[in-house]
Amino acid sequence: MIESKINVILADWETYQKELRKIREVVFIKEQSVPKAEEWDGHDEESWHFLALSGANRPIGCARLMQSGQIGRMAVLKENRGLGVGDLLLNSVVEHAKQLKMNPIFLHAQTYAIEFYEKAGFIAHGSEFMDANIPHYAMTLSSDR
Repeated sequence: MIESKINVILADWETYQKELRKIREVVFIKEQSVPKAEEWDGHDEESWHFLALSGANRPIGCARLMQSGQIGRMAVLKENRGLGVGDLLLNSVVEHAKQLKMNPIFLHAQTYAIEFYEKAGFIAHGSEFMDANIPHYAMTLSSDR
């Protein structure tokens, strides 16, 4: 179920860095034990960021779109999962990438999230690989989406 009060904004890194960092620190560094050096990879300033806000304007999720067309750093705070926040974020990022005429639009999905991305039209390819000690698959948005 998508909560109608959730809003996704295009978030300038310089303006929203504190909020974006907090979500990623909680989800990736604390929950998933991603090393800080891998999380803060130096690509944030040159990427587009998306911030999901609750009805109370509280940051609850984020995503990043790199200039290469790669979507990443999709994260939703635990207490807000299952509300459709990830769907709203992914749709916003994909629409922005399409407006920029990016091709391909791709991502590296944690293995447990493959089905989520498949529902949005992404297709897994290649073999499973490890990134930050977490199993992933490369996925590309189907051209008919």
